[in-house]
Amino acid sequence: MSEIINKVSESGLVTIDLEDMHVPGERILFDLKGWLFEELILKEKDFREQMKIHPWEKYQDALVAVTCTADAIVPTWAYMLIATKLSPYARKIVFGNLTTLEDELFREQVSSMNPELYRNQRVVIKGCSKNEVPVSAYVSLTAFLKPLVKSIMYGEPCSTVPVYKRVEK
Repeated sequence: MSEIINKVSESGLVTIDLEDMHVPGERILFDLKGWLFEELILKEKDFREQMKIHPWEKYQDALVAVTCTADAIVPTWAYMLIATKLSPYARKIVFGNLTTLEDELFREQVSSMNPELYRNQRVVIKGCSKNEVPVSAYVSLTAFLKPLVKSIMYGEPCSTVPVYKRVEK
C-alpha cells in the first residue's frame, strides 16, 4: 500500500488568511446627527454643552467611526472636538462609517506585515472566511505583496485563481 502524500503541504505555497488579521474589539458608529438642531444645524453652544455631559467613558477600548448621517454642513472643528473627547478612551478613531473603520483596521494590519516573510514566495490569499473581510483588505494585501512575491493566487491551496505571476527576466 502506498503512502498518501499531501501535495498541498509539499507545494511550498504560503497561505495568508485575512480573517486572522481581524482586529478584535467593539465597533461603534458615533453619529453627530442627534447633536444637531433639528438634525440640520450645528449650534456651537449647544454642541459644546452636549460634549460636556456625554458619557465618553463608554467608548473605553472601542474602535470608533465618527460621522454625520444627516444632510447637514458640519464644520471640521466639530469632528476635531469629538476626536479630542474620544481619544483618552477609544483605541482607534476614524472619520467615516463602520466600513471605513474596518478598511483602515485591515490596512494597518497589512502594513505591519514583515515583507521578508513573503519575498520570492508563492502566496495564496485565502478566499473563504467565517467572518466578513472587506474587499479593500484583499486589494491592500495584493498591493503589498506584488513587489515581493513570485506569484499571488486567490482561494484555497487545492483550488486557486491566479492573480499575479512575476515574469522572470
